[in-house]
Amino acid sequence: MTINLYPGTFDPITNGHLDIIKRALRFSDELIVAVLNNPTKKPFFTVEERMEIIKEVTKDLPNVRVDSFSGFVVDYVKKNNINSVIRGLRGVADFEYELQMSQMNSEIYPDMERVFLMTRGKYSYISSSLVKEVFSFGGDIGKVVPKEVVKHMEMKSNK
Repeated sequence: MTINLYPGTFDPITNGHLDIIKRALRFSDELIVAVLNNPTKKPFFTVEERMEIIKEVTKDLPNVRVDSFSGFVVDYVKKNNINSVIRGLRGVADFEYELQMSQMNSEIYPDMERVFLMTRGKYSYISSSLVKEVFSFGGDIGKVVPKEVVKHMEMKSNK
């Protein structure tokens, strides 16, 4: 059984993330979408809220499991018998960052495989940070995130 991991902060999950999930399912018996609890970032959503939103937007996708973790991805990979770690690349900057992370992770755990999926052109400019910024200024984010994300962001900002 091929178990792959797609880790990230997903704050919030975007249509680009969903595209990577759908494409990774083509070669995964099970795909774990794992929300990173990164205390150095100031997230819009809590880890629990992000997990719930991901579950909502992937409910019709077979073999997707949502989880969370803290710390090194290599520790999660070892603990959960992961075959490969999936990463999406939007451009050169992502590639340079992911290459560094991949090489460091390879030093820590040489058996960890990484699979890089190039983002489709129509998603190449989308980032969670940009989504939050546009939303904070009242801009329309409905074309770049699932409708469930818009709903949750509006509910959270109205509190």
